[in-house]
Amino acid sequence: MIPQEIMDTLKNSKSIIILPHISADGDALGSSLALALALQQENKDIKLYIEEEFPQMYSFLPGKELVSIYSDDNTNDQRVFNGETVIALDTGDIGRLGKRAKIFNNAIHKINIDHHPTNTYFAEMNYICENASATGEIIFQLIKAMDIKFDVDIALCLYTAILTDTGGFKYSNTTSLTHLIVSQLVSYGIDISAVSFRIFDSISENKLKLIGSAINTIELFENGKIALITITKKMIADSGAIEEETEGIVDYARNISGVEVAAFVKEKFDNEVKVSLRSNSYIDVSQIVNKYSGGGHKRAAGCTLNTSLLETKKIILNDLIKAVKSRM
Repeated sequence: MIPQEIMDTLKNSKSIIILPHISADGDALGSSLALALALQQENKDIKLYIEEEFPQMYSFLPGKELVSIYSDDNTNDQRVFNGETVIALDTGDIGRLGKRAKIFNNAIHKINIDHHPTNTYFAEMNYICENASATGEIIFQLIKAMDIKFDVDIALCLYTAILTDTGGFKYSNTTSLTHLIVSQLVSYGIDISAVSFRIFDSISENKLKLIGSAINTIELFENGKIALITITKKMIADSGAIEEETEGIVDYARNISGVEVAAFVKEKFDNEVKVSLRSNSYIDVSQIVNKYSGGGHKRAAGCTLNTSLLETKKIILNDLIKAVKSRM
């Protein structure tokens, strides 16, 4: 059940700022836009801040006009910090807000809504539902509990949130409640075929080139139980792909028959490497990334290491080998 304190705070607040996590994915964006559109119906002054360009793959989502990009240029703009209430969505810890943590800390009321079991409960009011497949499920329940009217735009945002975080309803986090919620969202007239195509099937020629290069880097360890896939800065530049187009490439390693856990290691800068881990049945990858201030779920988690690409691969591979051997 959504805490009454959170609903009362939202009802009584005139100005509300919504903050999804950095490198916002489909769940973070879909949940944030749905909540923004719903609260706008309640005549709230709504602002939604992200730190990167709005991802092209989610450009079909309604409500983008409510989104602003937060950067160093407006860190001293006091108009950014006048949110009576600030909500962090799909954000495991305050570090995942990046530079926008200042907005969060300056708010009168601070709310944290999430579904990650690694959440640090960093707000004044926290609602963490680990059983939810996506934060989109929680926002669906929040909007319903506040008796705000659903429409096709809100439904589309929430459907996208849930669709992406469940991998098209094929991940183990998909529950019977997930399907019940989605059935209600679809009833508003969403073109589910078009949404699925945009998210899972439509790729650019540049991404295809990047996928080909990435597949050639796949390494298998521990009798094929571990798969490691690597992307360098040069590979991204040579392919012409954009940053967001690295999303989902880890699945080419995880889907290899016999693989239990896959690591996707992406070089962002010389000593900044993003790691995404995925497991299939028994390795809890959230425990691995916790050591590096990362977060996520048992079967999908990530972190960033400030080491070289080669050193990062050694560190993560060592952790994965230990995890696999502990179950043998």
